[in-house]
Amino acid sequence: MTKSKIQNKSKIQNPNIKTRVLLLVICHLAFICYLSFGICHLSLAQQGDDLEFTLDVASETKPLPQIFRPNVDLSGRGFHRDPTWPQGLAAKDVLDAWQQDIGFSGVYRIQYNLWEINQLSKNEEEQAKLLANYENIMQRITEGGGLVILDLFGTPAGLGRALDKRSSPWDLKAFKELVKNQIRKLSYEKRYNIWYELWSAPDLDDFFLGRKQDYLNIYRAVSEAIEELESETKVHMPLGGPAPSWWFQNFDLNTTATSERSLIYELIKFCYRNHLHLDFVTWHAYSSDPKSEREVTTYNKPTAVLIRDWLTYFHFDRNIPLIVTEWNYDSGANLLAERSEKSYIAASFIPARLKNMHLAGIDNQIYFSLEDFQNNKEAVTRNLGVFCFDSEASEYKGDPKVIYNVFRMLGLLGKDMFSLQKKSEDEFVGMIATKNKKDIMLLVYNYIDPGIVTNYLSRSIAGINERERRFILNLIKSGKLEKIIRGQIDINTLKATAKAKALLKKVKELDAQAEKFKGTIRNIKILVKNLKEDYLYQRYATDSSCSINCKFSAVEEKNISASLVYEDSLKLAPYSVHLIILKPKPAEPKPAETEPGGQLAVTEK
Repeated sequence: MTKSKIQNKSKIQNPNIKTRVLLLVICHLAFICYLSFGICHLSLAQQGDDLEFTLDVASETKPLPQIFRPNVDLSGRGFHRDPTWPQGLAAKDVLDAWQQDIGFSGVYRIQYNLWEINQLSKNEEEQAKLLANYENIMQRITEGGGLVILDLFGTPAGLGRALDKRSSPWDLKAFKELVKNQIRKLSYEKRYNIWYELWSAPDLDDFFLGRKQDYLNIYRAVSEAIEELESETKVHMPLGGPAPSWWFQNFDLNTTATSERSLIYELIKFCYRNHLHLDFVTWHAYSSDPKSEREVTTYNKPTAVLIRDWLTYFHFDRNIPLIVTEWNYDSGANLLAERSEKSYIAASFIPARLKNMHLAGIDNQIYFSLEDFQNNKEAVTRNLGVFCFDSEASEYKGDPKVIYNVFRMLGLLGKDMFSLQKKSEDEFVGMIATKNKKDIMLLVYNYIDPGIVTNYLSRSIAGINERERRFILNLIKSGKLEKIIRGQIDINTLKATAKAKALLKKVKELDAQAEKFKGTIRNIKILVKNLKEDYLYQRYATDSSCSINCKFSAVEEKNISASLVYEDSLKLAPYSVHLIILKPKPAEPKPAETEPGGQLAVTEK
């Protein structure tokens, strides 16, 4: 992904929360209150502001869903002094650090810039080095047991309708052969583990110069190329898309009120009618709302269910993977303190968002991106990265944000997750409980949604009628909603229906809770049942005490004895994440027996 593409996406794709709600209300979007679920076989009880988690380690588990893996798009900075290093790829030092600390067993997205590759066609040596650098990271991921999602984009000079990498190609046959040769080499000759995603945010002019039919025609060309290769090589080469800026977007402004006009729907229909590959479906979702994926559509179905219904209607497997291939903490600005000097906020957002993605039925996700963008040729500056860097330094000089430590925590989760059990759900605090054989891992987070008022309104708008929608819209446009929330206007004095007043009272209550808990430490009691051995307790934490280059080591260690119920108390600061690991202590060797006189006894075999 190019830097200008990234920069403009913030402006177009990620409007602030208030703007989103205005659009939602105006277009009569149907979002209802989210369902309440609990995650893991644990119960959650609440007394006042305190919380209590109970986990039975003898209870049923299932394999940890892939969505909880530390997946990331490997993009970064956007400019390297070495022309043979992919310009959109993070620095080698950062890739090496990730591989050493976390490994490459998850899902990793690489922006494969066909324009950039073609630009070096007159210098075969440099082009070969560029391709080798791309392939090196693909090989490392494949050998690490991971999966590459290779995002194909960038029409080479001479093949586009315009001299621009964003252009749609005018010669589809030539474009097809170009892509076919690349895929043959990567998936057949090299046998890298790759899924192919076609383009990125093609619904935005800043990323794709063309119309809907142009994109669909390109997809058909690539699908036909893959079909021919599969017939020739007998190797499966998954293809998917369309990776729009939001799941409901198309090439014209659209909302969830008309989601059947979305590019995702159009691609599914197009693939059915033309007998094309569609092995997975992707889209982007930047937000500060951890419950974004749990919005419900005008069809009174969650997003994932609706998309799966479309797949079923057009005779595709409804269970093909649904993947959010770009997401991050984002409230609409290119530079956010919450992703920099206050990056502990974005760090706490990660497990909250992943939990809700899982509950919404999303199969997988890819966080964008591994490294920040700045001082590049296209003058794009965005601090989306897990790593920041000093672009003025002659040698590599970069630092991990505390976000990195949360990804390391995700990497330490066990292979099995304790089963779901429906329980009450705290608005801000959550837990993910896993195990590896006898090791127990508890990930606890405290994320307070800064846009909770407008996010709740957008999820509830379907529950009110047209008159009530207009009433809420007028409150927002006039600024009265803010006065209501602050208690400057008494809700009971408003000329509104009982349902509208109840909705306003609820968002006022949520706002009060959010404001309170932004400055309150939550007391958490954790009860673990059926620990049948002695354990070593280790706790890792992220919070406001550190944002950049934070040490990753246990902040607390202790020994705990086997017991039917182990009780632990945890003070959970706002925007903090804690990982508790319980490891069985190895049995202490028994002292050697001695004979009278102090001689060691000899045991005959």
